Amino acid sequence: MTPDRSSKSDDGGRIIRFRPRGTAPWRWPLPLSQRGKWPGEDFAKYEQAETEDDYRHRMKMNMLGLIVTIVLMSAGAWLFATLAGIQKNQDCYLSGRRNCMSIPHETQRG
Repeated sequence: MTPDRSSKSDDGGRIIRFRPRGTAPWRWPLPLSQRGKWPGEDFAKYEQAETEDDYRHRMKMNMLGLIVTIVLMSAGAWLFATLAGIQKNQDCYLSGRRNCMSIPHETQRG
């Protein structure tokens, strides 16, 4: 005879409640007991003394930044166009054609 098993089995899991060990310092909003002076409240130590703004130097740097940006954008556009042409030629060759390079036509004078 086999032992009679009850409908409740011990194979089921046990539920263990997780309890945090304490209040974490990163929770927001902070409890009143932990509120105090924040490190960022006193910005006076980071302030610079007021000096005369060098407008001419600032404009030179702005123009230099603009020129660098234009050069980088132009180089990117040239690179994009070159790679697109190379890809077009490569696709032509891989499709089995032999006459893929374009020959510029010269106008005849006369």
